[in-house]
Amino acid sequence: MNKFAMTIIVCIFSFANLSAQDALREEINFNFGWKFHLGDDENAKNVVFDDSIWRNIDLPHDFQIEMPWDKSAGGARGFKAMGDGWYRKSFNADPAWKGKRVLLDFEGVIYLGDVWVNGKKVGSTDYGYLGFEADISKLLKYDTANVVAVFASTGKKDGSRWYTGGGLFRDVHLVVKDPISIARNGVFITTPGVSASNAQVSLQVEIEGFRGKSSDLEIAAKIFSPDGLQVGETKIPAPKNSHKSTDEVPLPTVNIPNPQLWSCETPNLYSAEITLSLNGTIIDNVSEKFGIRTIEYSKEFGFKLNGRKVFLKGIANHHDLGAVGAAAYETAIARQMDALKAFGFNHIRTSHNPYSKSFLRLADEKGILITDELYDKWSNSSYWGGRKPWTEIVFQNIPEWIKRDRNHPSLIMWSFGNELQMREDLAGFPTGDWGVTTYRMLDVLAKRYDSTRPTTVAMHPTRANGIGKNDPKFDTEIIPPELATVTDIASFNYRWMNYQDYLKHAPHMIIYQSEATTNDLLAPFFGMNRDRMIGLAYWGAIEYWGESHGWPRKGWNYSFFNHALEPFPQAYLIKSAFSDEPVVHIGVVDKVAESKEWNEQTVGTQHISSHWNRETGKSYNIYTYTNAEEVELSVNGKSIGVQKNMINDIKHRNRIYWQNVPYQKGKIVAVARTGGKEVARHQLETTGKAVALRLEIENNRWKANGMDLQYVKVYAIDGKGRVVPTSEGVVTFDVSGAARLIAVDNGDHSSDELFAGNKRQLHNGFALGILRSTQTAGTVKIKASVNGLKTAEKTLITH
Repeated sequence: MNKFAMTIIVCIFSFANLSAQDALREEINFNFGWKFHLGDDENAKNVVFDDSIWRNIDLPHDFQIEMPWDKSAGGARGFKAMGDGWYRKSFNADPAWKGKRVLLDFEGVIYLGDVWVNGKKVGSTDYGYLGFEADISKLLKYDTANVVAVFASTGKKDGSRWYTGGGLFRDVHLVVKDPISIARNGVFITTPGVSASNAQVSLQVEIEGFRGKSSDLEIAAKIFSPDGLQVGETKIPAPKNSHKSTDEVPLPTVNIPNPQLWSCETPNLYSAEITLSLNGTIIDNVSEKFGIRTIEYSKEFGFKLNGRKVFLKGIANHHDLGAVGAAAYETAIARQMDALKAFGFNHIRTSHNPYSKSFLRLADEKGILITDELYDKWSNSSYWGGRKPWTEIVFQNIPEWIKRDRNHPSLIMWSFGNELQMREDLAGFPTGDWGVTTYRMLDVLAKRYDSTRPTTVAMHPTRANGIGKNDPKFDTEIIPPELATVTDIASFNYRWMNYQDYLKHAPHMIIYQSEATTNDLLAPFFGMNRDRMIGLAYWGAIEYWGESHGWPRKGWNYSFFNHALEPFPQAYLIKSAFSDEPVVHIGVVDKVAESKEWNEQTVGTQHISSHWNRETGKSYNIYTYTNAEEVELSVNGKSIGVQKNMINDIKHRNRIYWQNVPYQKGKIVAVARTGGKEVARHQLETTGKAVALRLEIENNRWKANGMDLQYVKVYAIDGKGRVVPTSEGVVTFDVSGAARLIAVDNGDHSSDELFAGNKRQLHNGFALGILRSTQTAGTVKIKASVNGLKTAEKTLITH
C-alpha cells in the first residue's frame, strides 16, 4: 500500500492578527497611504525625494492591469507591456516600540522587488508569489518620519507564460513583537488520532530570540471550540541554553472530546490561543483558527476525507481576479469561491504558484479542497523571471511556502511544479532522469516541514522519455512519464483516456487529473474511474488574463465563467454532473464552435448563450443540459419533442442536442423528467425593448475597513423587468459617500476598454461597478445611467 494510503490526520490552523489592545504583539495593517509612480527612478529609494506628484494609492495594487492594452506586447502576458513601479510610504514610529523587534512583512511583490527603509536596503524577492519579512528595528527614527520605498517589476517578458500583474499586489503588515517570540510561521498543529469521541491535538511552536538564555520561558496553548468554549489546554517550558537561533518545541498532546470535524459541507474551525511567558509575564501571543479532519489516499479508493470517499471536482486557474487584476482582494476571492460552490465545485488547484493567505483562509471557511502548487517549470532560464537562478532560491522558497500554508485544513496536497517533461532543461537539476532526482530532493525538504500530506508534480507530456503527440511512438508506447511513477500522487494534465494503460505499467499509481480540457466538457469527468481515482481540475474554467489565443481576446476564454463570474450556459452542464440538484438549462448555439491545438490538446469552446431574442424566420440549434432522464422542449406551448439523456455515452451524457428549432417570439421551455415526473424546468423568453437599468448588490455585509469590496451589477431591463441581453449603450457610474469606485467591467474578454474610470459599455445587457469602502462607516450612494434608459440608484451602508 502507498504510504499515503494510511490515514493522515491533521489539525490545521492559520495565522490571525492579534489585536493591538493586547499590547504584546501588534500586527498593523500597512496597506494604506502609499504613493505610487509607474516607471523607474533610482533616486526613489532615498529618504529625501519629492514624491508629491505621485499617485495616492492603497494596497493591494496591480499597476499592470492599469496599463493600456497593447497588441504588440503579445497575448501570453495579456497584451500588457512589461513595466516597473515605485511605492513610497512615510510613517512615525511609536516610542513604545523601543526595545521591540519591528518587522516589515510583505506577503508578495510581483514579480520581483526590492525594499529600502530610510535609504537602507532591507529585503528583496525574486519570486513574488511568496512573502518575506525585514527586521527594521535598528533603522527606525523616533524623532522624525520613516520612509519605506519599494521597487517592483513585472520582470522580463519571457519570465512567465501568463499574466502576472505587477506591484504590491498583496497585503503588507508592520509587526511589532518582543525579541523573544514565536517565529515567522512558527506554529504547526497535527492530530495523531481522531475518532468520533476524541481528537488528539499536538502543537509545535518555534521560538526565536532565546538562544543561550536560561530564564524561565513557558509555552502555553488554549483550545476553543467552534462555539467559543474552551475545550483544552497544554503547556511546557522552553529549552534553556539552546545553541540554535530558533527552537521547534513540541507541546504535550491535548485531547478534545467529541470533535466537530472540518469538511466541505461543515467547515468547522476551532481556535488556539498560544502564549509565551517569561518569568511569569506574558510576552507574546498569537490566536489562530484550525480544523480537525482526516485525509487518506489509496489506489483502491483515490481520496477520503474523514473516512468518506470524496471525488475532487475542481478548477485549475491562474491567480488574477478579473477587473482588479492580480490584486488579492479578499472579497474578490470570496465571490469566486461562492460562484464555484454554487455550481458544485469543491476543489481548486493553485496553478502554478502559491496564492494569497486570504485565499487559503477563505477556502478553510468555505470548505474548498486545495492543491497548493509552488512552481511552473524547474528552470533557471525558460519561464523563470527571477534575477537569481531557480536552483539557488528553491531551497529558500520551499520552507517559506510549506510553513506558511501547512496549517490549513483545506490544503490536501502539495504540488512542486507543472509540465516538466517537455524538455530536459525544464526538469530541474541536470541529473538525466526527467526530474526524478530533483523531485526526491524537494520531497525530502518539504516533508521536513510537513509529512502529513502527499506531494506531486503535474505532468505533461504524459509519456515516458519525453514523447510528445507528434512523435510516431505516441499512440503505441502509452507509458506514463518517469516522474509520475515516483511522486506520491500521479498527476496528469489531460489524457484521461490513457489512465488505464498507464496503470498497466505502474499499477501502484494514485491518479489525479490535474488539468482537464473545458472543450471536452464532461468527458474527462465521466471518463475517469471515479471510484478509484482522486479527481480532476478543469483548466481555465474561469476566464483569466494572458495565454490569449489571439487579439482582441485579452486572455484565456475557453471557460465556463467569464472573468466577471457570469456563467456561460456550459457551466450548467458541469453543475448537472457536480451537483445532486436536478438541473435543466437551455443553451442556444450562436455560431460555429471554435477549436485549436494548444499544449498538444484540442482546446476551444462552443459559442452558446441563453436568451430568446433571435432573428425571425431562422432556425437554431439548441442544447439542453440536464441530469434528468429525459427532456421535453416546447416553443410557445407546442412540443418540439422528447429526448432521452444518453447516460451511457460519456461524451454526450447530460447534453441533449436539438437541431433546427424554428424561432418564434415568445417562450422556449425545457421540462426535465425522471421516472415520468418533472424534476426541473427552464425557460427563455423574448423580451421587449430596454427601458431602464436595474442594480443588484452582492455584499450584504459591507465592512467599513477600507479593504472590503462591493460588486454592483447593472442590467438593462424591459418594461416587465426582464434582462435585455441585446441592449447596448455606455453606463456611467456616479459614486459618493463612504466608498470609491475602483473598477468598471462588463465581462467582455475582447474589450479594449480599461477598468479605470466610471464608464463602461453594456455587454449582453450587463455592466459591473466595483467599489472599495473607506475606513469610516457611512452611507454610499451609487447611480448608473445610460442615455435613453431610466437611471438606477441605490443607497448602501458600510458597517
